[in-house]
Amino acid sequence: MRTFIKFFGLAFFVGALFTACSSDDNGGNGGGDDDAPPSGEETTLSGTIEEDRTLVATEQYTIDGEVLVASGVTLTIPAGTEIVSNVGTDNFLAVLQGGSIDVQGTAANPVVMRSNGTAGSWGGLLLCGNATTTAGENVTAEVGGLVYGGTDDADSSGNIDYLIIRDAGAVISGDSQYNGLSLYAVGSGTTIDNVAIINGTDDGIEFFGGTVSATNLYLENNEDDAIDWTEGWNGTINTAYVTNTIANFSTIVEADGVNNNPTINDLTGISSTGGLAIQMKNASGATINGFSATGFTDLFDFPGTSGPAELQIDDADADTADDAVYASSPTNASLFAWATTNAVSEAQLPANITSDLTLDASVEYTISGPVLVNSGATLTIPAGTQIVSASGTANYLAVLQGGSIDIQGTSTDPVEMRSDDGDAWGGLLICGNATTTAGENVTAEVGGLVYGGSDDTESSGTIEYLILKDTGAQINADSQFNGLTLYAVGSGTTIENVACIGGADDGIEFFGGTVSVTNFYAEDLEDDSVDWTEGWNGTLANTFVKHTVAGFSTAIEADGVNNNPTLTNFTAVSAAGGVGIQMKNASGATINGLTLTDYATQFDFPGTSGPAELQIDGANANEGTAYSSSTTVEADFDWIND
Repeated sequence: MRTFIKFFGLAFFVGALFTACSSDDNGGNGGGDDDAPPSGEETTLSGTIEEDRTLVATEQYTIDGEVLVASGVTLTIPAGTEIVSNVGTDNFLAVLQGGSIDVQGTAANPVVMRSNGTAGSWGGLLLCGNATTTAGENVTAEVGGLVYGGTDDADSSGNIDYLIIRDAGAVISGDSQYNGLSLYAVGSGTTIDNVAIINGTDDGIEFFGGTVSATNLYLENNEDDAIDWTEGWNGTINTAYVTNTIANFSTIVEADGVNNNPTINDLTGISSTGGLAIQMKNASGATINGFSATGFTDLFDFPGTSGPAELQIDDADADTADDAVYASSPTNASLFAWATTNAVSEAQLPANITSDLTLDASVEYTISGPVLVNSGATLTIPAGTQIVSASGTANYLAVLQGGSIDIQGTSTDPVEMRSDDGDAWGGLLICGNATTTAGENVTAEVGGLVYGGSDDTESSGTIEYLILKDTGAQINADSQFNGLTLYAVGSGTTIENVACIGGADDGIEFFGGTVSVTNFYAEDLEDDSVDWTEGWNGTLANTFVKHTVAGFSTAIEADGVNNNPTLTNFTAVSAAGGVGIQMKNASGATINGLTLTDYATQFDFPGTSGPAELQIDGANANEGTAYSSSTTVEADFDWIND
């Protein structure tokens, strides 16, 4: 919980969240009890609940002031129940020591607790337990005179399953605020599974001592820390996903106080606005098994007595080097499709597409945050559709393993994807089940995406006549997004007529796989126009690369095992010198038809490859040969500017 108050506008984002939280997909009033509500059911919750009570899923309840679940009492909240809080600091739901809550949400019908859609409107959910805390026994909390702390580390405050908390973080006093979910000395007998905390002005979840564990946490745009602990908490978090598209948030994790070494398994954090990932204050620490961080300016901060040795990540001290990279957590937002809507809201594409979705070419769609096409779903994009993304690392469109995309552009009406301000965004990524030398079910360098398998003929869909602009946002210290990123994509996928223009990194990159591409255009990409690694062995036919600005890397960069992909009719023209083709390590290719014009260096072999690994028109690559055998010309791509 922060020690100061922040205020800044979130009008657009909050509007989108408020619209979404009224959707049945987000567990509005659907599902739950088949019985009719009892006559005279009181739907205003206020004061102390002094006897067991079960709410009715078909009713919408209102929090009016402090709502306290007394010792010995259980409040049961069935699947699909919606609880809407009045606005203000004194509006919250708290379970007192000895009390119990049973939130019975499901993936199809989560329980929703929210206010009016504005962050900081109410106090969220608080549990007060009898487990140990370094603050002592029967401690008075900073809010409402609530008491917590004892000696029973196995204490139970009940069960929470499939709960969405929105709009929390109301101000308590001049130096503190509520969180979404506050856990005061909560014991290990408490079950907390599948919780989403969205649009709060303070922390998402905070542990004040205790031994409770939590599984499957989704934390989106909480203005302070997504996960916070103090007072010697020593439980476990299994699987957490944190995303921030707002500026000035604090951290993914903030830890303070005595180090009781809690454990986090599979933690993924994504930021489109930089910021700090993990802060360890005083003597605190943790063990993290599986950590992926994308888009953060700084990974770690140790402002007190803790240091890298107190934060063990993947069996090693936290790496504080400027170029450190963490990409070992396979957790991505698809696990939390239950907490997001599958519907397009005000032309904004949803975070998770879980069933077939066809866009409308007359609508200009927006991307804010990762958009994931889940396994079993197909995203169809008709000819002429425009998709405009917010810039930054957290903004991209990805097709997951088992998902499919159908881009139906034509030469007269191509599909176009670009950023809203000309700065870099994440582009289009496809994750397949074909082979890669990296192995099977590999975690990608971005957002916990998983790829790689054994099905070389798999199809991830069809792409026809697509223009990608302004891609290449920074992923981490040594990598960036590309225009089109192909992770272990199979040969059953059709990709024809793609243009990547003006990106901050590569145009197209193949991470293994067997997919082929026909008719590819790349213009003024700051890194490599075409890049492959991890044993890609498909075909690239009819390519035109245009370099008019200085400082790019290459027209082609190849790395890793040489599975000898084939390139047919590859033309690259430079007005700024540079390197034409670079073969790293053991990589190579066969090129039938090559034209390289005005590159200062045609070939570079910085690793174990040499001219023999690069066969051009039936002979070893030769720096002294003027290559002009490709039949591909820029006019072949007139559809880009028509």
